[in-house]
Amino acid sequence: MKYYAKPLTKLIAELGKLPGIGGKTAQRLAFHILSLPEEEVKSLAQTLIDAKSTMHYCSVCGNLTDTDPCSVCADTARDHSVICVVESPRDVSAMERVREFSGVYHVLNGAISPMDGVGPEDINLRSLIVRLQETDVKEVILATNPNIEGEATAMYIARLIKPAGIKVTRIAHGLPVGGDLEYADEVTLSKAMEGRREL
Repeated sequence: MKYYAKPLTKLIAELGKLPGIGGKTAQRLAFHILSLPEEEVKSLAQTLIDAKSTMHYCSVCGNLTDTDPCSVCADTARDHSVICVVESPRDVSAMERVREFSGVYHVLNGAISPMDGVGPEDINLRSLIVRLQETDVKEVILATNPNIEGEATAMYIARLIKPAGIKVTRIAHGLPVGGDLEYADEVTLSKAMEGRREL
């Protein structure tokens, strides 16, 4: 990118570091930002700085929050005897959009992946065990992603928790609503068959 001025080249490079942003998208974003009024650019920059400096992990569940505990953990109307274990704060947002779950969450902030050198000690698992020992939890729902790492993490946690007599469940996997059988892969079809239920 020798044909761009240094500040623009640096802006494109920084935007290109964001997940899902390729070179062309980074260029498009950079040019868009430079076309904005200066006040809007300053507001964007300040919002990024504010979010980074005020957001932290909830001391109870590990979700990203600006308060401690987070709004979900502090909500007395929620069922604190049911914990849904997820991999990331994005998963909490996805579950909350459904508006079907009234329990609380525990965010692992990762998944066990020996290939990447991520073990049980590298995710937010120790605090889950402490939480289960200190509170009266009746059910732990494992809602990790349906991939190799998510399955390994779910199996590890289930083996860890079951001896304590706590009910451990796993979210169902299978075909998405509106999906076609011919486009589903073998693992998805297998999980859909395993999770079938009587009508």
